[in-house]
Amino acid sequence: MTTFERLNEIFCKVFDDDTIELKPEMTANDVDGWDSLSHVNLILAIETKFAITFSQKELLTFRNVGDLYKSIEKKLESRK
Repeated sequence: MTTFERLNEIFCKVFDDDTIELKPEMTANDVDGWDSLSHVNLILAIETKFAITFSQKELLTFRNVGDLYKSIEKKLESRK
């Protein structure tokens, strides 16, 4: 399973919606229920699933799902 597929699974679980199909350009406006509280839950779920952590500064730079994905990939690569 690719990182993007794993990320999609996390979104489906956090938002309790198995129909979510992530695209890099997606933002919170594209996902029903993505508000500030669910955003915190989403980030925590991602950090737990991938065993990574984001700094507050990093979180403020994410403009869309693609930015989030790139950051995850970069963190996973740096562990190799």
